[in-house]
Amino acid sequence: METKPLSPQSRQDALRTMAEGELDVLVVGGGVVGAGAALDAVTRGLRTGLVEARDWASGTSSRSSKLIHGGLRYLEMLDFALVHEALRERGLLRNKLAPHLVKPVPFLYPLTKRFAERPYVGSGVALYDGMALSSGNNQGFPLHRHLTRKGVQREAPGIRRDAMVGAIQYYDGQVDDARHTMTIVRTAATYGALAANRTRVREFLRQGERVVGAVLTDLESGAEIPVRAKQVINATGVWTDETQELVGAHGQFKVRASKGIHLVVPRDRIQSRTGMILRTEKSVLFIIPWGRHWIIGTTDTDWELDKAHPAATSADIDYVLSHANGVLKSPLTRQDVEGVYAGLRPLLSGESESTSKLSREHVVGHPVPGLVVVAGGKYTTYRVMAKDAVDVAVNGLDGKVPPSTTEDVPLVGAEGYHALWNQRHLLAARSGLHVDQVEHLLNRYGSTLDELLGLVARDRTLAEPLPHADDYLKVEVVYAATHEGARHLDDVLARRTRISIETYDRGTESAELVAQLMGDALGWDDERRATEVRTYLERVAAERASQEEPDDAGADAARLRAPEIVPV
Repeated sequence: METKPLSPQSRQDALRTMAEGELDVLVVGGGVVGAGAALDAVTRGLRTGLVEARDWASGTSSRSSKLIHGGLRYLEMLDFALVHEALRERGLLRNKLAPHLVKPVPFLYPLTKRFAERPYVGSGVALYDGMALSSGNNQGFPLHRHLTRKGVQREAPGIRRDAMVGAIQYYDGQVDDARHTMTIVRTAATYGALAANRTRVREFLRQGERVVGAVLTDLESGAEIPVRAKQVINATGVWTDETQELVGAHGQFKVRASKGIHLVVPRDRIQSRTGMILRTEKSVLFIIPWGRHWIIGTTDTDWELDKAHPAATSADIDYVLSHANGVLKSPLTRQDVEGVYAGLRPLLSGESESTSKLSREHVVGHPVPGLVVVAGGKYTTYRVMAKDAVDVAVNGLDGKVPPSTTEDVPLVGAEGYHALWNQRHLLAARSGLHVDQVEHLLNRYGSTLDELLGLVARDRTLAEPLPHADDYLKVEVVYAATHEGARHLDDVLARRTRISIETYDRGTESAELVAQLMGDALGWDDERRATEVRTYLERVAAERASQEEPDDAGADAARLRAPEIVPV
C-alpha cells in the first residue's frame, strides 16, 4: 500500500469528508488508545474518523517511561493475566507490528540480602521469562541471568559496591511513545481513516438519549463541523470524565490522574551498560538507557490541577535524584538534569486510596446508547484496549462486522525494515549520509526512510544536523511538517523529536531554525514564525519556573503563565 502522509491537505480533506456523510465510528482522543481504536475500526472495514484537540500523543502518550513491558511488579500483586497479556503485546510489537520502533533494553533488579532474596526474585523473573516464551513471540528479548556483586560492577561500574550484593538482569522493551502513537495514526490514515488533530469536540449530537455524532471545532480556523456517526468512542484518557459530562453521563467508573515525573541526564553521568529498577517507599524507580541519555523516573502522586500541562515540582525532582543517588558512586545534581517532563496516568479509581495501587487494567463502558468509553490500562496493552472498545462499538452497528485484524497489521515503516537494516551501509554510500545517520533514521522511520532520502536528494542542506541538537537532521523537521501532522513548533521540538528534553537549553537554541524549516514547508510568514518561537520560549520559561516551586499548586500556577499556541 502507498503510505499516506499526515499533511495539512490530508487534515483539511479529512474534516471536509467527515462532514459529508455518516461515519460508522468517530474516535475522540488522539493518544495511543484512540489511535489504536481508529486503526482497529478502519481495518475492519468501518468508515472511521479520529480527532484530537491538541497534537497527537500530546497528553499521557508522550510522557510515559517509554517502556514496552509486561510489568514485572504486577507479578508480585499476582496479576498474572495482565502480565501475560502485556508480554504477548510486547512480543508482537517488537517482532511484527513495529520492529523499527520497539527495541530490547536490559535492566538490573538489585539484590540487597545475601540468601533469601535471590531465589524469591529469581523465581519471579523466571516466571516472567516463562510467560513471555509461552506467548510464542519472544524473539529479541534475551532470558534473565544472575549476577554477583562483581558481575554488577562489570555491567555497571557507576553503581556503588555497597548498594547491592548482586542482581538479576532481565530484558524489556523500549519505544519513543509519541513517535509510536503518531505512527499508529498514520497507519490508520493509510488504511482510510479520517484523522484531524487540533480538532475539539464542542458537543455531542443527540437523538433522544442516543449519541449520533459530534460538533467539532477546527481550532486552527475556528470553523464548526457537525459530524454524524453511528458510534462514538471516548478514548480521552485522563479527560474521560470531562468528555462524558458532555452527554451528562457519569459512567460506571471514574478516572483518577496520577502524576509521574521523569528526569533526563547525559549518558556519561552514569557508567553503565544496563538500566536498573529500584524499589522506593511509594513505587518503583527506573534508570533507563535512552540514546545518549538516561531517563530516570517516576513518581506516583495524585494530580487534580491542569491536566493539559502537569508540572514537576522542585520536591519531585529532589525525590527522583535522591533515590537514584542512593545507588550511584557519582551523585547526580540539578546541574546534570537536561530535561524534565511530567505526565498523568489515567487510573481507574475506587480500589484504593493509593494511586500506585489503583488498577492498571482497562474497562470499556456504554454509558448511553451510541457512546463507548474506554479507560485505564497501560501503554503496552493499547492494542487490546482498542480492540475491546471497537468490539463493544460494533455491537451497536447494523450488519456483520469482521473481527479485529490489528494483530497482523504492521505499522507504517515496519514492512521491509529488517532488509533495509541489512543494507544500511549501501544506503549510506548511495545517499551520502554517514551510516550512523542512516541507522538513526531507520530506527525512527523504518522503511519510509526513502521518503526522507528523497527530500535530501532535492536539497542537500537537509542532510545537515540541527545546530544545538545534532542527534537530529534538518530533514526530520521538514518531514514532520509535511508527512507527520506537525502543525506547530512545539509539535516538532517536544514530540516528533525529543529536543525539548534532550538538550540543556530545552530546545530554545534550535527554535529559530526549526521554525524557519517548518515555515518554509507550511507557508508561514515572518509574523507566524515569530509567534511560534515566542510561544515556545514562554513555554520553556514557564516549565523552568514551575520546577523551582515546592508544591503542585505553585508549579501549576507557574506553568499556566505560558499561553497556548492554539487555545483549546
